[in-house]
Amino acid sequence: MPWLAAILFFVSSLIAQAVQNSHTIENLRGISVPARNLAWASGTHGTYLRTTDGGKTWHIAQVPGTETLDFRDVEAFSADLAYLLAAGPGEQSRIYKTTDAGNTWTLQFTNKDPQGFFDCMAFWDRNHGIAVGDPVNGKFEVIITRDGGRTWNPISSLPPALDGEGAFAASGTCIAVQGKTHVWFATGGRSARVFRSVDSGQTWTVAETPIVHGSDSTGIFSIAFRDARHGAIAGGDYKQPGKDGPNLAFTDDGGRTWTLASISPQWYFSAIAFPANHLRPAIFALGSAHAAYAENTTSTSWKKIWDLNLNALAVSPEGTAIAVGPKGLIVTLNPAQ
Repeated sequence: MPWLAAILFFVSSLIAQAVQNSHTIENLRGISVPARNLAWASGTHGTYLRTTDGGKTWHIAQVPGTETLDFRDVEAFSADLAYLLAAGPGEQSRIYKTTDAGNTWTLQFTNKDPQGFFDCMAFWDRNHGIAVGDPVNGKFEVIITRDGGRTWNPISSLPPALDGEGAFAASGTCIAVQGKTHVWFATGGRSARVFRSVDSGQTWTVAETPIVHGSDSTGIFSIAFRDARHGAIAGGDYKQPGKDGPNLAFTDDGGRTWTLASISPQWYFSAIAFPANHLRPAIFALGSAHAAYAENTTSTSWKKIWDLNLNALAVSPEGTAIAVGPKGLIVTLNPAQ
């Protein structure tokens, strides 16, 4: 079928043009794109990467003494300033910070509870941040900093977790912040819920969602907000990545209620993001089965689909979407191509 061969050649060429040469085979799970041409990525064996030329070249390095750590999240603010979160049991959960482009790193937080496991973090600005970990003694572990990470203090005002409920460290996006005080984090396992605070974590409410749940491999893996009212959650079953949903939902009331998306199909998604400065509420979503783009949250089908295995996603203030995946995979997702 010549027409099929032509289509496959076109798609392969499109993907090849988007792939960047990371010069690493580490599994990449974190990505942050704070400005045009600037991005930080993170992954296994204490690895982090940085580009200042839009991905033409990536600087690869390892935080000293972290060869056994898995950096599942990176939050960057400039070419010099970035935070890394290592996810893992007990003391493998840590937070590091650099202010000199990675020449030196400061260990800011180490989880001392052997039952603890931190999953993701987010920052309102370069000094105010929050991180969430799986439940210990019936409550999610949440820590907050107001001084650029010099101190991380626990928040104890959270509602109880349900038996078998946890968070996912799949992409560094199980938590989202907006404005100066709004924060949400998403859960999975026995339940797929969204915890919400409008006062920097002092008080919380919890909302049920329609996302698939019930087993350890199911639930919400990613949450994103484009303003204080409009947000998205995505997830599914990572053991069955090609299985259809319910894996995608939206809110227009700040996370109080969630409505199943009309976009189809809904594969497993580990990360979701809104393009910045977009005239319509467009959406990017990706996972180990596919990456996809819809022009509007009210769409019934995807405008663009990429046949790629990816873990994490971030969008720059100018709208450039960069995604990372296994074996050093880094791609730019451009729906206009």
